[in-house]
Amino acid sequence: MLPKEHRLRRDRDFDRVFKEGEKTFVSPYSVRFVGNHLALSRFAVVVGSRVSKKAVERNRVRRQVREIIRLLLPEISPGKDVSVSVQPQAKALPYKKLEEALERALKKAKLLA
Repeated sequence: MLPKEHRLRRDRDFDRVFKEGEKTFVSPYSVRFVGNHLALSRFAVVVGSRVSKKAVERNRVRRQVREIIRLLLPEISPGKDVSVSVQPQAKALPYKKLEEALERALKKAKLLA
């Protein structure tokens, strides 16, 4: 599970990421990020109903993406608020492909060393 201090939870933080943040896209992820002036990075994983109408499937994808982020935390540069939006094609991908795509997306956003 992603540690609590690494999670985006407040509405104003979400709003700031979506209004002021830079955006990058690597299928099946859309990554938005903005600086947060903290010593750590915080993340939100957004899996909409377009991914699946079933909450069980959306939650499964969300858990997988959070676990990938948790494992990458030591390599992620600090001081960013990041929102990872998952696209519908993610539901059909195996875990390894999700992991590789998220690494590519974070490298493209220059969040991963």
